[in-house]
Amino acid sequence: MNFHEYQSKEIFEAYGIPVPRGIVARTVEEAVVAAEKLNCEAWIVKAQVHAGGRGKAGGVKFCKTLADVKENANNMLGMTITTYQTGGMALPVNEVLITEAADIKKELYMSLLVDRANKSLSFVVSAEGGVDIEEVARTTPELIHTIVVENVEGLFPYECRKVGFNMGLSSKQTRQLTGIMMALHKMFHENDLSLVEVNPLIIDGNDDVVALDAKVAIDDNALFRHKKLAAMRDVTQEDPAEAEAHEHELNYIKLDGNIACMVNGAGLAMATMDVIKLKGGDPANFLDVGGGATAERVAIAFKIILKDPNVKSILVNIFGGIVRCDLIAQGIIDAIKEVGVKQPIIVRLEGTNVEKGKELIQQSGLAVIAAEDLDDAANKAVAAVA
Repeated sequence: MNFHEYQSKEIFEAYGIPVPRGIVARTVEEAVVAAEKLNCEAWIVKAQVHAGGRGKAGGVKFCKTLADVKENANNMLGMTITTYQTGGMALPVNEVLITEAADIKKELYMSLLVDRANKSLSFVVSAEGGVDIEEVARTTPELIHTIVVENVEGLFPYECRKVGFNMGLSSKQTRQLTGIMMALHKMFHENDLSLVEVNPLIIDGNDDVVALDAKVAIDDNALFRHKKLAAMRDVTQEDPAEAEAHEHELNYIKLDGNIACMVNGAGLAMATMDVIKLKGGDPANFLDVGGGATAERVAIAFKIILKDPNVKSILVNIFGGIVRCDLIAQGIIDAIKEVGVKQPIIVRLEGTNVEKGKELIQQSGLAVIAAEDLDDAANKAVAAVA
């Protein structure tokens, strides 16, 4: 689950990480009042969406007067923003963050993430931050440094100081950077986060290190332990079908292809998508209905799949381990009748009571294409959209 910038900064402040003063506003009037409360010489109006690249999309504006604040807030609230990070979605702007304008001497970059290759957490830092950090990574990767944090020993202050000196910071700034890195590491662990990004991390007019921006994501599987953070979820920033699937405890991610997948088990779902690609097709989604799939869950899954107008065929790949194949088969039959699926459906069943399950589908009278194995199912699913 992702957080808005203002929510991320609230978490930062709780751990003593310095951020510019700011107030979130949901109406133009609130934006003006917020600017007056901040009582500064200039302001920044920032659209609150779950994506980077807002500045280039018109979602970050510098304001010298209250009239500028009013005008920009009015333009942003209610607009939609599409950037290279929105996955083709136009995200609605329902809130804006009014912050004091910072005097920026230098832009840095810092992130903390789960490093699967090293099976640990890793900091990624650079003395060249800002909106073009991707270009820095592409053209001058030597300017980006990675610090692998040992799982047992944790993060040591000397490692942070080394980062600061490598970035050319002064002794004062290196001490501040060390405090920020130690706080981020603690925050990451205590809140079961999956990503923290500060871009830019700046040196301001007072030569202090400040987190000008903040991006935070939490591991969804840990939300039950963090009720307060879970309450910050903003479903307007999510794909509607993915949000609906989340409510029904289905693991669904929309993709760009036209062959929908309904599978029980994340590993089997990944393998199914791989085989579809190998056969020349393109998966329309990742959908794991769970090991204990029921007829009701299957029906809901079909409804979610059919919300995607790009779907031309549906591959159902079920391994009956915890759940019996005959129960899944009946669920598929009931779901097709209830939902009225018109796309070709290819079904591959394997496992407990598989023969009974296949018999139920054959006797249903529905236009369901049976498959012997995953290879056969993928071939038929690809052929159905050719």
